[in-house]
Amino acid sequence: MKLTTLVPALQTAIGPVIVISGVGLLILSMTNRLGRIIDRARLLAEKRRNGLPDDVRRAAAQLTILSRRAKIVRNAIAFASLCILFTSVLIITIFVMALAGSDGASVIASLFIAAFVSLIISLISFLRDINISLTALDVEIDLPGSTKS
Repeated sequence: MKLTTLVPALQTAIGPVIVISGVGLLILSMTNRLGRIIDRARLLAEKRRNGLPDDVRRAAAQLTILSRRAKIVRNAIAFASLCILFTSVLIITIFVMALAGSDGASVIASLFIAAFVSLIISLISFLRDINISLTALDVEIDLPGSTKS
């Protein structure tokens, strides 16, 4: 293998690394959000065990919402991680095919599409969590219709 062949293969394969970096920051944001959901759930569980009847009712309603949100954020993190996995395989595939001199455009395109479909699903889940978090706020301040999500 000559250096003149290796350098362009590396340049082509390194491009998708930017996606990994960006999605990694998104996952960091999502894991922070999940941590806040879990912390809030622990506080509300304590309030439900030791609170007044009205506090218990409100805490139980919020815990139901928080449980749903935690599952949605978990799915968002899983799909974002899947995006990184597909992108990593894409980088390896681009590099190997460039070195082998083969044309695997359909494999590369499929991996690229799979990575971004995973990212789209992750972002949709993240947006769902943000919308559902407003329901918990409604429960906290006793707005009419606050039991709906």
